[in-house]
Amino acid sequence: MRGDGEATGAHASVIRVGSAPDSWGVWFPNDPDQVSATQFLDEVAAAGYQWIELGPYGFLPTDPDELRDALGARGLSLSAGTVFEHLHRPDSWNAVWDQVADVAALTAAVGGRHVVVIPEMWRDPSTGAVLEDRALSSDAWRQKTSEVDRLGKAIFEEYGVRLQYHPHADSHVGTQDEVFRFLSDTDPDYVNLCLDTGHIAYCGGDNLAIIQAHPDRIGYLHLKQVDPAVIAKVEAEDLPFGEAVKLGAMIEPPHGIPEMPPLLARIQDLNVDIFAIVEQDLYPCAPGVPFPIAKRTRSYLGGCGIQSIRFH
Repeated sequence: MRGDGEATGAHASVIRVGSAPDSWGVWFPNDPDQVSATQFLDEVAAAGYQWIELGPYGFLPTDPDELRDALGARGLSLSAGTVFEHLHRPDSWNAVWDQVADVAALTAAVGGRHVVVIPEMWRDPSTGAVLEDRALSSDAWRQKTSEVDRLGKAIFEEYGVRLQYHPHADSHVGTQDEVFRFLSDTDPDYVNLCLDTGHIAYCGGDNLAIIQAHPDRIGYLHLKQVDPAVIAKVEAEDLPFGEAVKLGAMIEPPHGIPEMPPLLARIQDLNVDIFAIVEQDLYPCAPGVPFPIAKRTRSYLGGCGIQSIRFH
C-alpha cells in the first residue's frame, strides 16, 4: 500500500519534485530566526515548485480553508505533513496520536496524501545533551515498530493518508542496518519509507543499496546532499545534528553526496509515481539565502537527464 509510491505497471515513472519549509531554514512553528510563512510560500512558488510540505505544524495556517486559499493563490499543492514520534517510550501513544491526528487531518483536508513520520532524537540537536540511550532495548524496539504499524493503520483508516517513515540522524532509526531492521519489523501495508538521501548518507548508509534491497518499500523521497568533510568532523567530534547543520553538513547539490543522477535513475527504474521533496536543512540562515539556492537546485535537478522528473 505505497500510495503514490505504487508501481505504475506499464506506465512510465513520475518523480514529482517539490520543496519544503526546511529548505528555507524553518524548524519550528514560530522562531525569530526563521523566515515568515508568507515569504516561504511566495518564494517557493517563484522558484518554480508546485509541491510543498507543511513543515512544523503551526508554521503554515492550521485552518484548512485559510491554508487552501494560501496555497491556491500561489498555484501550490501539498504533498505531505510531517511529525515526530517517540513510540518506543512507555505510555506514549496518546501524546503522539494527538500530534499526528492534527497533522493528518490538516494534510487530508487540503489534498495531501502522506504524513512523514520521524523518530525523535536521542540527544538534543542543539546542546548535544543526551536524553536517552543511543540504542533501544529489544522490548523498546518491538514497542516502537508495533506502535508505528498501529499508527500507520490508524491514520490511513481515519484520514486516508499514508505513513512514510523518515530515518533521521541522532535517532534510533538512522543507520542502514537500523533501516533494514525497521523495514523487516514493520507492516508494508501501512508503513513505508521516506528515503531521505541526506540523512542516510549522514549516517554512513548507501541509498542505492536500500533501494535495491527494498524497492517495494520506497514510498516517498527527501532529496538532499551532505558535505563529506563536515560529516568527517561530526564523526570525529561526535557533534549533535543541530551543530552539524550550522557547520553546513547539508549542502546544495551537486556539491555533496550522494550523487543525484544515479539515485534518481534507480527510482525511475522502479516504475512508480512518487514525491521527491527537496529538503536542505539550513537552520538558522539569513532570509536572503534560501531563494537563490532553491532556484539553482530546481535547475540542477531538471538538468540531471531523468525523464520522469516533473515540477507540477
